[in-house]
Amino acid sequence: MRLTLDEYSKHFKMSKEMINSKLRNKKLNYIIEDSVTYIIVTRSSLDSELRSEIHNDKKEPRTQAKATQNVVVPVKQKTTVAMVLGLYQKENLQLKEKILQLETKIDKLIDDKEQMLRDEMAKIEQVYSSKDEQLKNILELINAKLAAEASHTIHEIETIETQESIIELKHYLKTLDLENYQKKVIKKRFLAVGGKDVRVIKQNGKIYLDFSKYDYSDLLEY
Repeated sequence: MRLTLDEYSKHFKMSKEMINSKLRNKKLNYIIEDSVTYIIVTRSSLDSELRSEIHNDKKEPRTQAKATQNVVVPVKQKTTVAMVLGLYQKENLQLKEKILQLETKIDKLIDDKEQMLRDEMAKIEQVYSSKDEQLKNILELINAKLAAEASHTIHEIETIETQESIIELKHYLKTLDLENYQKKVIKKRFLAVGGKDVRVIKQNGKIYLDFSKYDYSDLLEY
């Protein structure tokens, strides 16, 4: 009969190292089946108890084998190309949904930013429009004031020119028998008191004299 290494070690109380040593040295007869080493022994070399025990041990694996055969082992489902493609399609759909959500968020952010820019531009335009309106009003007031002053000056000059008793200092000095340097001295004298002496009338950069009201002998003296 034949025994496995474990059976031989158990029944003959021999270590596996010693058994392998004997096998290498060919001191034991053995065969190899399905990568399992069996040691050949004669029944006469075993006592009755050992034979019975071995016989029972050999029966147990068969019983266990039968019990194992009765157990239904679930068969693992094989992975097919269709399953892989289905998984990839599912992941692609999920990715597309995420991309669509991100694009929606990005579009919303862009719209919000553009709206903010439009609001800011509207505010700036309103401020500049208000400033332009204020500047326009200021310029209109200035122009109106300048026009009024010019009209008033022209009116005063025309009034002065229509009065025979009022004469410009320059023209009056020409009527006098004076040297040019003397005329310059008198003119400087009038310019010095201009704005202080009520007798001196200054209009549009010119000096006028009103002999019907005032006496200028002190200023014309030379």
